[in-house]
Amino acid sequence: MSSELTPPLVHSLREHAGTGDLVLIVDDVPDNLAVLHDALDESGYAVLVATSGEQALQRAAQARPDIVLLDAMMPGIDGFEVARRLKADAATAHIPIVFMTGLTETEHLVAALEAGGVDYVTKPIKPKEVLARMNVHLQGARTARQAAQQAGQARNALDAFGYASFTVRMPEGRLIWQTALARDLLQRYCATAAPATPPVVLEWLRQHLPDAQQRQVEPPVLTIAQGAANLSLRLHQQTGHDEDGDDWLIIMREDSGTSVIEAMSLCLKLTAREAEVLYWVVKGKTNKDIGEILGASPATAKKHLERVYVKLGVETRTAAAGVAMKRIRELQPQFEI
Repeated sequence: MSSELTPPLVHSLREHAGTGDLVLIVDDVPDNLAVLHDALDESGYAVLVATSGEQALQRAAQARPDIVLLDAMMPGIDGFEVARRLKADAATAHIPIVFMTGLTETEHLVAALEAGGVDYVTKPIKPKEVLARMNVHLQGARTARQAAQQAGQARNALDAFGYASFTVRMPEGRLIWQTALARDLLQRYCATAAPATPPVVLEWLRQHLPDAQQRQVEPPVLTIAQGAANLSLRLHQQTGHDEDGDDWLIIMREDSGTSVIEAMSLCLKLTAREAEVLYWVVKGKTNKDIGEILGASPATAKKHLERVYVKLGVETRTAAAGVAMKRIRELQPQFEI
């Protein structure tokens, strides 16, 4: 097998796996690899192998397996060090590691778990036992993966409709996660970048979080103005708690004509120019007015509007404006029509 795994090859391996799960087996003994490889292959798993610690790290970085079966004792980089490095890398830290070891002394088993292993099996390897242990940890990994995918889809949907979100860890006040749109808005309105949280946001959180936690009172919306546009921030929910503090998800929204036009274009399946024309129709502008605003002729504005009628399934300006106003209120309740 080539030492380099390309994304298409990894995708192909997963596609042809009956379970869809990709397993990386790491062992410097060929016989151990062969036994496990055959058992996993017959059970419908896609299998990658590595015969050294160096190769294991390379394979994991390239393929992002769903689980790693890791020999503890290998020459060069041993399994304990491999596990520590995988857990130290954000791209591979989530991958469950099951150690395979002939060392049964308590201190070795503890070392395996402290290095980042979630479980261990003792040698000589019994394939049925390995499969049973794997299934337990893969179920948890699948659940976490699905939750992450759903969260990602939800965040992308928020971004698509002009909403942005970011997470702040309190009381430290560090911005630990943000969507692409949130990054752009915070840079534009507050001139800050992660991990720095805008001072005005920190002040707002510190003032209102006690009520949110103790009395479950939703804080007032924070509004940051910039010319004719406003950035509105709302505390959404607590998303995490550990010894370092609490994580709070904040949803923000830019209230401006531009964001409304972009959202209308997306949700009503209009071109950018059609959405712009419809926006000014909602504002009560005539075709002549719209032409002047857009630097076009009234006839051009009329043609765009006629295409809007077809796409919205309406026949008049009033009906088109009604559809648009309904959607604008759904997307931006605070927006002044």
